[in-house]
Parts: sequence; C-alpha cells; structure tokens
Amino acid sequence: MPASAPASARSRTTPVAAPAAPSAPATPPPPFAARIRTTAPSAVREILAVTAQPGMTSFAGGLPAPELFDAEGLRAAYDSAFARSARRALQYSTTEGAPELRAAVAARLCAQGLATTPDDLLITTGSQQGLGLITTALIEPGDVVLVENPTYLAALQGFELAGARVVPAPCDDQGILPDALAGLVARERPKLLYTIPTFQNPTGRTLPADRRAEIAAVAARLGLWLLEDDPYGELRYEGRELPRLASYPGAEDRTALLGSFSKVMAPGLRLGWLRAPAALLRGAVLAKQAADLHTSTVDQLAAAEYLRTADLDAHVGRVRDAYRVRRDALLSGLAAALPPGSTWNRPEGGMFVWARLPEGHDATDLFRSATSRGVAFVPGAPFFARAPDPRTLRLSFTTHTPEEIEEGLRRLAGA
Repeated sequence: MPASAPASARSRTTPVAAPAAPSAPATPPPPFAARIRTTAPSAVREILAVTAQPGMTSFAGGLPAPELFDAEGLRAAYDSAFARSARRALQYSTTEGAPELRAAVAARLCAQGLATTPDDLLITTGSQQGLGLITTALIEPGDVVLVENPTYLAALQGFELAGARVVPAPCDDQGILPDALAGLVARERPKLLYTIPTFQNPTGRTLPADRRAEIAAVAARLGLWLLEDDPYGELRYEGRELPRLASYPGAEDRTALLGSFSKVMAPGLRLGWLRAPAALLRGAVLAKQAADLHTSTVDQLAAAEYLRTADLDAHVGRVRDAYRVRRDALLSGLAAALPPGSTWNRPEGGMFVWARLPEGHDATDLFRSATSRGVAFVPGAPFFARAPDPRTLRLSFTTHTPEEIEEGLRRLAGA
C-alpha cells in the first residue's frame, strides 16, 4: 500500500493486536442494585412465554384481538404523517408530546365529561411508562403506597422497584371500601393510592359512583395523591358510564389519570397519556426527560392523523361488539369447565373474568395440568400485595373467537 494511503484505508487491512491476557484473576464487577436483586419477575410475562406454544388456547394474556386492529386505517395515518412532513416525523420532539396529539386526547376527554386542556397532558410510551413516571416523581424508599388487593401485577413490580412499602386497601367484590380506607390512611400515612376503578385488572370489577366520591373526599380530607389507571374504560359492554375519579370534588388537584391507546387502537404503537395537576405533571416531565427524552415522534403524528381522519369511536364500537360476544361465550361455559363449587364474576366491560376454585383446589396446580392439555390462564396469587388467595385465577376472553373459547373450555374441563 502506498505510504500516502489514508489512515482509514490502512485500518481496513491492518490486523489489530489482541489485548494481552490478564496476569492475575479478574475481580468481578460490583453487584446489581438491590432493587433489581430483590424484585421478582412478572409472573404473567413468564406465563406468556409458556403460552406461546403452537396450538395453545390462552386465556392468560390481556391481549387485544389482532384481527380487529384497523391496520389499513393506521397504515394510511402513517402515510399521511410522512406526506405532511417526513422531516418532522423522523426528528426529535418535545418531551410533553406532539401538540396535535395532546389536543386530540384533550378533546376526547372533554367529550367524555372530563374537562381537559392540552397543557394538562403528557404523552407517554404506553400508560405503563406513565405509572413509572408518577412513581419516580412521588415515591421515595420507605414511602407507603396503597393498592387494591388484588391489583395489576406490573404496578406492584414498579412500586417494589422504587422501594415503596405496598399496603393493600380493604376491598370487597365492588372494590375499595371507603370507610376502611379512611382508617388505613390515618394509620399508615401513605403518599399515594393506586387504583383501577373501571374493569379492574385482574378482577374485572368496577368501583361504584358513590364510592368514587367517598374516596375523593378521603383523599382531600387526609392528604393523599390518587393514581387512577384507566386502560379499559372505553371497553364497556353493558351498564352506564361512570365519571373518572379525577372529576369528583376533592380529587381535582391530587389525581393523576393514566390512559392508553393500546386497547382501543393498537398496543404496538406504545402510546399512552398522563393527565395530572400542573406541579405533578412538571415532575413527570422531568422524570421522562431522564427516561427517554420523548415518545416516538412518528408514532405520535400517525396517531394524531388517525384521530383526525378516522372514526375511532366507531372502531371502538366494533371492538366492543366482538368482545361482548367473547365475554358471553366464556361466561356461558365456565360452569362446565371449572370444578363444582367454583365462583366467578360477570364484568360489565374490560378484558378479564375473575374466578375462584372451591376449597381444596390450587390454581397453580390446575395451571400445570391445563397447559399440558393445551389451555392456559393466569393463577391469581401473584396479583395480591399480601395474603394471596391460591384458589383464584384470571381468564381473558378478548384474544379468541367464541369457537376457540369453547374449545379452550373443553380442554380446561379435562384438566
């Protein structure tokens, strides 16, 4: 090679010498943080790996039905976002989110009875991120967080990672008991109450309107932040709509509301939103800047285009119709599929039915037997903050057709 050859050309042909072997045994790197070493993995995510086997009928994951996605409408929305400004769609964006998407979300919330401006909102990478941002903004190690019992498993995992002391609030088949909550707040002095009041995960239950008002009053009287998670609220199949906690007197200045496009548009978009009082929203923005700077620009602009050009409410109506039939198919077959003496609820919406086996049965043992027969569900014990009930199980009805549900229940009966 000529002596004048550029260094870049020489580097392509000159071998690099291997590093010399260490002369003494290497010292291992420092250990992982205690919060990683002591936090258990998500039982649901572990189960989903098992249920991915071909031919498995899975009532385990809370997954939307992929055949109901408006793929063509979303494809057109992405095309439109690029046609309007590919340079903007592919560029960095603001942490708070694309103005047109925040405006569209605010308009939907206003139409649903919750007065909201774009400045009240932060666009998140799924509502799960919103939960993490609020936890980062509010919770320090040792702080008490109240939860429903049972509750969303990933929320328990997030609070545990933050070092919170998680305390279950007294509940019945309709959710939190406000009178008992007041005593618990006075005794434990928690910083935050996390709740899924509408079609709760994992139980599918819905908190009545009078209890929502009482919980808002308790929060105002005793000084408590409220975190209202609402990923399923638009999936109502019967009954009347209920106001969000954030709309009740006493809750306006202390409620963070999480929402998501995952269940009504598509989970692959990873788009959610957080509505919160100004000071708390600023804290969440700071936390997001440290987490990922901002949510994907192109996905935000495509979602905004979809909301501008498509009829999301009509699409949600079609999804509701399909899920209602699937819920009814599951409910109609449970008596023959579960052991005599089992009980279950009838959710008015959402994605889940909560069941309890009779005395002497264990849902984890049933899960092992069921998966060997090609059907799966989620044992309920991991959803409990304390005192798990091993007889409980969660069944999701959204992913399969009524015919597939019928076949899955036949397999479950055999287990």
